[in-house]
Amino acid sequence: MAALIPIFSLLLLSSAVPTPASGFATALDPGLMGLDLGKEKLSHFRFYWHDVLSGPKPSSVRVVPSPSNASATGFGLVNVIDNALTLLPDPGSELVGRAQGLYSSASQEEVALLMIMNFAFVSGKYNGSGITVLGRNPVFHKVREMPVIGGCGVLRFARGYARVTTHTFDPKTGNAVVEYNVYVLHY
Repeated sequence: MAALIPIFSLLLLSSAVPTPASGFATALDPGLMGLDLGKEKLSHFRFYWHDVLSGPKPSSVRVVPSPSNASATGFGLVNVIDNALTLLPDPGSELVGRAQGLYSSASQEEVALLMIMNFAFVSGKYNGSGITVLGRNPVFHKVREMPVIGGCGVLRFARGYARVTTHTFDPKTGNAVVEYNVYVLHY
């Protein structure tokens, strides 16, 4: 029995040393990151998203066309975007940010886009901060919702949803102005 005590002591000591499998994550005090978990905020952002496919300087560029045998929904197309976010529907109104990312036609039954966007804000106290939207957008539905899955800057740990309605759409050019009402919980 006395011979087993050093072996048990060695086993106990070795279990206290972090191993690669368990030592990569550490619990933190949220206060160290400037977070007060009791002071979560709900913010509402309202702006207009300008998807411009026409003209000399489009903000939405098709990088993968829909295959010629695809459905009428454009299934398979992919556009990369750097769309203006403005305070009003007029493209000349105050710029509040940019929507940067991509969308893809991801349905064979209806025009429904997979939206992957970062809203990079350039105005007011949110300048340099942003939120990320990732979700399904059935564009011909009157109202659509997509989740907000994260944020950065003063919007760290953001989560919420974007409520989307089309303001104008030109079927000839493909250009659209879309109203976004975004509700975000953050610290």
